[in-house]
Amino acid sequence: MPPVRKLKTAEYPSLLNEIPDPPKQLFVRGSLPHEHNLLLCVVGSRKYSEYGKSVCHHLITGLAGLPVTIVSGLAIGIDTVAHQSALESNLQTIAVPGSGIDPRVIYPTSNKELSEQIIRAGGGLLSEYEPMFKATTWSFPRRNRIMAGLCHAILVIEAQEKSGTLITARLASEYNRDVLAVPGSIFSTYTTGPHHLIKDGATPITCLQDLQNALGFENQQVAKTYENCTPHERILISLLKTPKKREELNVSGLSRDDITMALTLLDMKGYINEQYGKIYLC
Repeated sequence: MPPVRKLKTAEYPSLLNEIPDPPKQLFVRGSLPHEHNLLLCVVGSRKYSEYGKSVCHHLITGLAGLPVTIVSGLAIGIDTVAHQSALESNLQTIAVPGSGIDPRVIYPTSNKELSEQIIRAGGGLLSEYEPMFKATTWSFPRRNRIMAGLCHAILVIEAQEKSGTLITARLASEYNRDVLAVPGSIFSTYTTGPHHLIKDGATPITCLQDLQNALGFENQQVAKTYENCTPHERILISLLKTPKKREELNVSGLSRDDITMALTLLDMKGYINEQYGKIYLC
């Protein structure tokens, strides 16, 4: 088990020294972000929808093989999905919890094993709090500035209008970082935050290619595979081997809502395209 190490100021990740209120101290377990990687902060709601989970997993796994480090806050919800997706894709991931980073105080305790997996995979834990510091209500908003300050860009996947996620996004904007947001249903409270950010100038991320372009990987080819699809999506993929109208998908045995959700996710993943009243596989 790697020990907690206190960093010298000169060892801080370079972008972190540029913010107005850099941490006076910084502790690490495991590794620091790879020096030449692009750092992407991924944040979102603790309570997420199946749509948000699928989008988070799809976008992060779509960056596999690129020099990208995924940064998130180790919280329950989208943070957890982001770290797990990065591990699955062999992308380095860095966690910035709202507690100290001694294993005895990691918060939430349910993610203690995830924190160890991150370290074993070549990532690390970072915190300005003393190693045995226990998380408090005020420690999370304050750590958000470190998450935003570490990274070149921030990706927001689902957030309510008043949330810690939007605090992180606001700080990222103040630090002149790129703010990216995933749109969603106008009927969902989970997408109020991203829609607000998009109105304020955040870059909308509607597919994997959007994300790759926003991060400067315009020439990276997007692999069109049907891995990691839900059972409902796979049913529609099977039917769409021949282009069909939406109403022709009713023979799938799925409810209308399930069909709509599955088509939305497939479109988000870049797996389908609707033209002239028919849906085509890409």
